[in-house]
Amino acid sequence: MNIDYPFQFDGRGRTAETVDADHIRDLIEQFIFTAAGERVNRPDFGSGILQMVFAPNSPELASALQHTIKSGLQRWMGDLINIQSLEVSRDGSKLQVVIRYTILRTSESHEDTLVMGGLS
Repeated sequence: MNIDYPFQFDGRGRTAETVDADHIRDLIEQFIFTAAGERVNRPDFGSGILQMVFAPNSPELASALQHTIKSGLQRWMGDLINIQSLEVSRDGSKLQVVIRYTILRTSESHEDTLVMGGLS
C-alpha cells in the first residue's frame, strides 16, 4: 500500500492510496523539500533547498544544490530509481529542479519538474 502525499482521505473516508510511480514522485518531492535535521530518526535526510530562500540566487548555488540533491537521492532512493539526469537552474527568484529517472522495478522513465521560490 502506498499512502498518497500529502496525507488525505479518499471518497470512502479511508487513507488515500496511490500507484507506485506517483508514490516515488512523492518521495522525491519529500526529499527535496525536507530540511536536513527535520526528521528525528533521519537527521541527514533532506536536500536543504528550503534553507536557500534568502540565499543569493546564483549559478554557483544552483550547481551546489544539483550535487547535493543528486547525491542525496542516490543515497536514499538508489534502490527505487536510477537517476538519468538532474538539473538545477535559476530564473530570477526561482530555483527549478528537473529530474529524469527510471523506476528500477518497472523500467518506466519519468521526468518531473519542481519549482521553489518566486511568485506564481
